[in-house]
Amino acid sequence: MKIIINLIIYLIFGSVMGSAQSLADYQRIASENNPGLQAKYKAFEAALEQVPQVGSLPDPSFSFGYFVSPVETRVGPQRAKFSLTQMFPWFGTLEAQRDAAALMAESRYQSFLDARNQLHYQVAAAYYPLYELNRLKQIEQKNIEILQSYKTIANSKFKSGTAPMVDVLRVDLMLKDAETNLSILNQKGKPLLAHFNQLLNREEGEAVLIRDSLAAEALSADFRRDSLLTNNPVLEALDLKIQASEASEQAAQKQGLPKLGVGLDYAVVAERSDMSLADNGKDILMPMVSVSIPIFRSKFKAAVKEARLMQESYTLQREELVNSLSSGYETVWFDMQQQLELIELYESQLVTTQQSLNLLFSAYGNSGKEFEEVLRMQQQVLKYEKMKATAETKHQIALAKLHYITAKTE
Repeated sequence: MKIIINLIIYLIFGSVMGSAQSLADYQRIASENNPGLQAKYKAFEAALEQVPQVGSLPDPSFSFGYFVSPVETRVGPQRAKFSLTQMFPWFGTLEAQRDAAALMAESRYQSFLDARNQLHYQVAAAYYPLYELNRLKQIEQKNIEILQSYKTIANSKFKSGTAPMVDVLRVDLMLKDAETNLSILNQKGKPLLAHFNQLLNREEGEAVLIRDSLAAEALSADFRRDSLLTNNPVLEALDLKIQASEASEQAAQKQGLPKLGVGLDYAVVAERSDMSLADNGKDILMPMVSVSIPIFRSKFKAAVKEARLMQESYTLQREELVNSLSSGYETVWFDMQQQLELIELYESQLVTTQQSLNLLFSAYGNSGKEFEEVLRMQQQVLKYEKMKATAETKHQIALAKLHYITAKTE
C-alpha cells in the first residue's frame, strides 16, 4: 500500500516539487548507499592489506633439542640445545614486493572511481526516463482535455444540425485511445521508479522528484575531448597494473637470488664430576650464518615470465581501451548532435502544426466541416510533442554518457 501511495505522489506531484532535489543529489545518495560501489571500495581496502603482508620478513625459526644420550665434550656433557634462525631475502626483494602490492591496491582504487562514475551515469540514465514519462503524461492529459472540449463542440454542432454524429464518435474513439495510453503510462512508472531506487539502495516505491524541463544546449566542438585519455580511471588502473607487473618482475628476479640467514645456537652443558677443569660445565654459544642455494630455477623463471606477459596483456588492454574510448566519443557525440537537430525540427514542426490546427479549427467552427482533419492535426501536434520529449531525454542520456567516458566528476 505504501508503494502505491508513493507512486501516486510521484506521478501527481513530481513535476511540482522537481526543483527540491537535483540529479546531482541523487548521484551523491547513490555513491553513499549503493552496495555494488561499496563492495568496490572494500576490495580496495582489502588490497591495501596486502602491502604489509608481502613486505614483511619471514618468521624466525626456533628449535629445541634434548640429548637423550648426552654428548661428552671436554668441559662436560651436552644436555640440551636451543637454536634461533632468521632468514633475509636478497636486498630489495621486500621493497619490490611492497611496491607491486601498493600499485595493485592503487589500481583497485581507480577501479572504484570508475565504478562510481559508471554509477552516476546509470543514475542519470534511469532518471531521465522518469522525466520523459512525466512529460508524456502531461502531454497525454492535455490531449484528453482538448479532445473532451472537441467532443463538447461536436455534440453542440450535431444537436444544432451543422455537423454529423460521426464527428462525436471519432472523438470518442480518440478519447478511449488517449485514456488507455495514459493508463499505460501510469503503470509504466512503477518499474522505472523501482529501477531508479534500486540504484540508490532505497525502497522501490520511494518518491523521486523530477525536474519540470530539460535544457538541451549546443556544445562546442570536441567538448571535453581533452579529458578523454587524461583522467580516465580505467586507463589509470591499467597504467598502475603495468607498473605493478614491472615491480613483480623485479621481485621474482630477486627471489631467485640466495637468501641470507643469521642465527644463534645455545647448548646447555653439565659439569664434569670426574675432574676439575677451567670452564667446567660452561654452556656453548655459537653464532651462525647460512645461505640458501636456489638451484631449482624453473619456478623463478616462470614467475619472471608471468610478470612480463601480464605487462604485455595490460599494455594491449590499454591500447584497446584507448581505441574504444575514441570511437565511443564519436558515437556519443553523433547521438547528441542528432537529438539536438531532432529537437529543433520538432519545435519548428510544432509551431507550424499548431498554426494549421488553429486555422482548421476556426474553419470547422464556421462551417462544421472537416472535423476529421482537425482531429488528425491534433494528433500530429501530440506526436511532435511526444517526440520532442523523447529527443530531450535521449540527448541528456547521451550527455551523461559523454561525462562518463570523459570521467567528469563534478
